[in-house]
Amino acid sequence: MTLKKQKVFEVISDRERELLEDYSRDYMEFLSTAKTERMAVDIIVREAEEAGFRELTEAMEEGIEPGDKIYRVNKNKMVVLFVVGQDLTLGMDIVGSHIDVPRLDLKPIPLAEDGQANMAYLKTHYYGGVKKYHWTNLPLALHGVVFTKDGKKVDLHIGEKVDDPVFYINDLLIHLSRKQLEKKADTVIEGEQLQVVIGSDSSGQDDKVDEPIKVNILAYLKKEYGIEEDDFQCAEIEVVPAGPAREVGFDRSLIAGHGHDDRICSYANLRGLLDRKEGVPDRTKVALFVDKEEIGSVGSTGMTSNFFEYAVADILSTMKDSYSELDLKRAMGRSRVLSADVTAAYDPQFPEVFDYSNSSLLGCGITISKYTGSGGKGGSNDANAEYLAEIRKIFDEDGVIWQTGELGKVDAGGGGTIAYILAKYNMDVVDCGTGMLSMHAPIELASKADAYETYRAYRAFFNA
Repeated sequence: MTLKKQKVFEVISDRERELLEDYSRDYMEFLSTAKTERMAVDIIVREAEEAGFRELTEAMEEGIEPGDKIYRVNKNKMVVLFVVGQDLTLGMDIVGSHIDVPRLDLKPIPLAEDGQANMAYLKTHYYGGVKKYHWTNLPLALHGVVFTKDGKKVDLHIGEKVDDPVFYINDLLIHLSRKQLEKKADTVIEGEQLQVVIGSDSSGQDDKVDEPIKVNILAYLKKEYGIEEDDFQCAEIEVVPAGPAREVGFDRSLIAGHGHDDRICSYANLRGLLDRKEGVPDRTKVALFVDKEEIGSVGSTGMTSNFFEYAVADILSTMKDSYSELDLKRAMGRSRVLSADVTAAYDPQFPEVFDYSNSSLLGCGITISKYTGSGGKGGSNDANAEYLAEIRKIFDEDGVIWQTGELGKVDAGGGGTIAYILAKYNMDVVDCGTGMLSMHAPIELASKADAYETYRAYRAFFNA
């Protein structure tokens, strides 16, 4: 007999349903606006400052006391918020989420023209695990930053406004696709075919001009943004689906949008900390938002960097008469972590890859995953039973609706989160996030109920 899971919509009160809808609207606005890591960081910092958080360097100069609210940004793509507790060496309560998502990135030299086809393109390199054929035949937007030769930073956001142009990746018409459809799914569209259509107008150019469409587009970019072609070598521009998140279903109970993985947990993380009960906590509360999770948490803005550790060290060195590595190790090693990342919800279209009784179900609340990994839990953190019991107690006492789930059947595939990286410090860590469908697709699907319970779960953890 399978343990019966609670269905959020069946058990919450009318008042709680109103709060759920309010939260969902706020989350959808965040998801529609935070189309890149940089944009997510801007929103997180703005909301943190409105809630009374100070930048860490400023706080170090003025002095740090228990109860202070502090943030630090790393290279505009990673940010951490602290509510300082009575004694950092008691450990921290950390919710760690990531704000990068699968997408397409422009190559350093992206502009190209096919004179025979009378079309100009931007070349891309996909980021993270994607099914490449998903990215064709969609309206696309461009977001990012470009630095000109004189050092000027140009913010580029094209494709989201109603009167903006959008961009497009074409696919082969069905009438001529006999051989294409015989290919394996991972080669139906090759990586080098993910070229974004950006124009076809060659007017005003002499017949002797090479690549007249590209010349016209470069003239437009120079006029509108002050960008020249070689400026793209000093740029970070992401290609994402155009348009806002949308409600799904006649009952509007679901949300479709780009980047649920992992902005659904990141927004819940932010709100959970900002909405915690007031007062000085015994243990320091930390909301951590990292980059590069989708490509292995590498680089200076990924979880494997020392950014977070250095931030904790700076707080300790300011609050203590003398800095001690032992204090830092105690603060890290005594910490508790929720690795806030999404998981796969059971999909009735593909039951063969799920163990139903051990699957996350849409609408049944936040999902606790004891382990992730693949091929015998490879790359997994695998939380211990004592810590699972702690988390169950916190959630149950706060009335959080939760369930357990794993990422598909044994040997069906697998995946991971930042959990194992934080566990290296001897922290107690468990994966705990939202179950969803169509993970890593350009547009993903999640339940409003699960989004809301994810927020309530993180808030309960920060209040514990």
